[in-house]
Amino acid sequence: MRTFAAFCAALFVFTGIQAGMHAMAKDKEAPLLRHVVLFKFKDSVTAEEIKEVEQAFAALPGKIDVIVDFEWGTDVSVEGKAKGFTHCFFVSFKDKEGRATYLPHPAHQKFVELVGPRVEDVCVVDYFVK
Repeated sequence: MRTFAAFCAALFVFTGIQAGMHAMAKDKEAPLLRHVVLFKFKDSVTAEEIKEVEQAFAALPGKIDVIVDFEWGTDVSVEGKAKGFTHCFFVSFKDKEGRATYLPHPAHQKFVELVGPRVEDVCVVDYFVK
């Protein structure tokens, strides 16, 4: 009975490993496109105005269906090389077409109008996940 239980456990683990390898292979066939946005806010912008930007950006995945993943955070680096950029946002798309839909989307454009006057500088980098 123990041998059968061990066999079943090994089969379960092997099946899980195979499924994970299949998922990784599938991901390599179609890598995600990441859109990374860094904000450096103007000194005159209040904490409440920054909070409004954070909430507005975080609301975009609920308004734009081509966004497949979203995360954000504020700088906590100990290296001191952020150059005044405090906020980092990652927006992920299935492909270039998703990004092409996102950029001119009315919800994104409304967000751009909100954030534009509040930032001193913006850095945007797009890349395909490897």
